[in-house]
Amino acid sequence: MKTVVVTDSTAYIPKEIRDRLHIHMVPLSVVIGNDTYREEIDISTTEFYEKIRNDRALPKTSQPSLGNFVETFEELSKEYDAVISIHLSSGISGTLAGAKQAGEIVNNLDVYTFDSEVSCMVQGFYVVRAAEMALSGAHPEEILIELNAMKQTTCAYFMVDNLDHLHRGGRLNGIERIIGSVLQVKPILHFQDKVIVPFEKVRTRKKAMKRIADLLQEDAQKYEKLQATIIHANNENDAIDWKNELEEILPNVQFTISYFGPVIGTHLGEGSMGLGWVKID
Repeated sequence: MKTVVVTDSTAYIPKEIRDRLHIHMVPLSVVIGNDTYREEIDISTTEFYEKIRNDRALPKTSQPSLGNFVETFEELSKEYDAVISIHLSSGISGTLAGAKQAGEIVNNLDVYTFDSEVSCMVQGFYVVRAAEMALSGAHPEEILIELNAMKQTTCAYFMVDNLDHLHRGGRLNGIERIIGSVLQVKPILHFQDKVIVPFEKVRTRKKAMKRIADLLQEDAQKYEKLQATIIHANNENDAIDWKNELEEILPNVQFTISYFGPVIGTHLGEGSMGLGWVKID
């Protein structure tokens, strides 16, 4: 059985990796004013943050249409027998549901969907592993078993630098916003039961990043080797500094740097930082 992997743009997997592993990407979109942009295609992350920096209106986001998925799967059915379609958490987007529905429409292709229950490059961990296994000839059921095993050691935490986006997006009430701004509270968020919820509220950005790093260090002491990604919202220099700092104290962790693209960045805002990891063999 010849299998291929499909994901959505919020995994933010570099194009060279997608090309090398034959990963197919279906984009989500961000709407700024009257213009709609497919992320990773029509607008870069840097361009996105520049456009919204002084814009009072919060951009809107939209999932891929059913037609996008049907078209992608029909094209893949000409060459492949099966697809593993891996997407951002079903608790924050209907993208996975769209992939499932399209899989029921397209003939001559077995579509297996997988809910990453997370997003960004931590979602990408699953995608890359699935693609590597698919290229080696693994059966879809075998790949899904591996992905579910990965979930047991996958963690992701995000620090929001500015509460305005959460507030403007209806995810934070006005009183919490005022208190947070005055006290310099930096909420640490994580995924729980497929949705984003507060993990802790920490005073100051520095303390929030240290708290997240401490959580990584706890797992680094439990497992022989971890793969981790530092995720930034248009503040790459901070991400590089954090990576250098963590590499010195955690030699058994392999670090990469990724980013919050337009869709996720719409809800978290510029300056946010994240750290995600998973146990590897």
